[in-house]
Amino acid sequence: GAPYAGHSYLSGFISLLLRAEPYPTARYGAQCLQPSNVMGIENICELAARLLFSAIEWAKGIPFFPDFQLSDQVALLRMAWSELFVLNAAQCAMPLHLMGPSAGGFGDGPADAPFCASSPVPDAVGLSELGPVESVQEKSQCALEEYVRSQHPSQPSRFGRLLLRLPSLRLVSAPVIEQLFFVRLVGKTPIETLIRDML
Repeated sequence: GAPYAGHSYLSGFISLLLRAEPYPTARYGAQCLQPSNVMGIENICELAARLLFSAIEWAKGIPFFPDFQLSDQVALLRMAWSELFVLNAAQCAMPLHLMGPSAGGFGDGPADAPFCASSPVPDAVGLSELGPVESVQEKSQCALEEYVRSQHPSQPSRFGRLLLRLPSLRLVSAPVIEQLFFVRLVGKTPIETLIRDML
């Protein structure tokens, strides 16, 4: 608890978030981390499918998410899947020029992305129990702030900069990501159906 200003619940929460870290090299394969490689469209679509699967697996591993009703889990992922996808793509050095300049350069380390992804709850449309979701959102934001302060004490504005970058995750729209990466694999199957099946 000491590195987190005496908030022992925060250190435990941070540990749980870090354990859900979705960016191990083995999960994506070597081609993902070699941006100079030329990837065919089939390989890019396969990598995109792995990134989406990884985002869902990460969500299932974060604190309290599995305790939400299935309908709320699906609603939250439906609202944020494209942002999680962009974060995963940035962290694994996917050829982001395919999605445009707004997709890259989010954080300086992999731990920034899981925290930031757990912080925003976009619009609460479709949630049956908003209170528990807001509670987790507040804990995540506090945990991110404490984590950033303890890990980067020489960068006092880092937390604010991360929060200011969150809206940029929405610049690459979900329909564009679906069209670019998933239509070849799943046709007209809605992403929401895939998310529900993965959960």
